Amino acid sequence: MTVTITAPETGTETGTREVHAALWNVVLLDDDDHTYEYVIEMLCQLFLCSEAQAFRHAVEVDTLGRTIVLTCEKEQAEFGRDQIHAYGADWRMARSKGSMSAIIEPAAGE
Repeated sequence: MTVTITAPETGTETGTREVHAALWNVVLLDDDDHTYEYVIEMLCQLFLCSEAQAFRHAVEVDTLGRTIVLTCEKEQAEFGRDQIHAYGADWRMARSKGSMSAIIEPAAGE
């Protein structure tokens, strides 16, 4: 006598796939109405950068006209941009009338 054993059917195979939220960059834009000290102070306070990191961002924004200060999900990026816009004028410069400018943009590869 021959007995055939069949594995029980488990239905269709369901795979799992991780879904990641799209990432956005917070980009600080250059101007001539804010000092390096202002940029460093702002980035340390708003984004918890070290002074060395903040200085590198200050050099980059001054040299290239922009620097990415944060990459995160869109809601947090909008909040970061709004925090930059609300930071206020640079008291070190009489001609500084307001905050620096920032934008958000999709991160590369998104």
